Amino acid sequence: MSMTISQIRQTCLKAREAMERARQGHYAIGAFNIDNQETLIAVSKAAAKMQAPVMVEVSDGEVKAMGLNNVRDLVNNYKAEYGIEMYINLDHSPSVEAAKAGIDAGFEFIHIDVSQANHNATDEEIIKATREVVEYAKFTGATVESEPHYFGGSSNVHKEAFDYNDIKKTFSTPKGASNFVRDTGIDTFAAAVGNLHGSYPVPKNLDIALLERIRKALPSSVNISLHGGSGTPGHYFEEAVRIGVTKINVNSDMRKAFRDTLERVLRDNPDEYAVVKLMPAVYEAVQLVVENKLKNYNSVGRAIIA
Repeated sequence: MSMTISQIRQTCLKAREAMERARQGHYAIGAFNIDNQETLIAVSKAAAKMQAPVMVEVSDGEVKAMGLNNVRDLVNNYKAEYGIEMYINLDHSPSVEAAKAGIDAGFEFIHIDVSQANHNATDEEIIKATREVVEYAKFTGATVESEPHYFGGSSNVHKEAFDYNDIKKTFSTPKGASNFVRDTGIDTFAAAVGNLHGSYPVPKNLDIALLERIRKALPSSVNISLHGGSGTPGHYFEEAVRIGVTKINVNSDMRKAFRDTLERVLRDNPDEYAVVKLMPAVYEAVQLVVENKLKNYNSVGRAIIA
């Protein structure tokens, strides 16, 4: 069922207030990508148990598979069923049109990332597209996130290692972050400090000192997000929220837990074809990943249920 514009504006206002609480309280709201209803259930269970505010995210692939309005309805239903504080982020929206569709569907958070679809997009193209989405989002009050260049990696479990020196070439800079926020008017800056997408054979190494300089370079009202929250030692998150990061994305760790557990359950139950009987262990595995992240983000017990 579609939300009224009044309802959308109300949830967007609550989302902005949630980010303000996170900035003031030095914790991050976990942003968990969902591939299907099963992962949404796992996130909902974790949010209820931990009493933590959460976001669920869908990228372009999930949008095409599930539908924007279907995701909105599912989240509304599970929020009510579990009594949780939950919002939706449109993650790495590849175009202005796609971002506007997410705003129209009532998503509280919009990440516009034209460089995701075009790695060679110019600074001018990225700024222009981002500003257009920022202006459009004012109608509902949706919170807009972006970054000035393509983010490395992909949301998968990688077998190959990465060259950290190559990754460092894509790091954000305090001046670049400040200029981009000024030129676009975004609410949330997606910082690159070693947090590439996906998980890898070696742990990621985040430049916390750089992150701290970026935080100091931005207005206090601007949020900072970290993408690529999988395969990262937990102490980095604890340091990041202390500095002022208020949103951390997770995908690959959840996907790995989902697939590994499902494969084990299928091996252990070769004669079971009722999917509903196969899924509880999968829910539990993904839920555990989410719970552990929420502890790292210092967000346990921070939910406010209207």
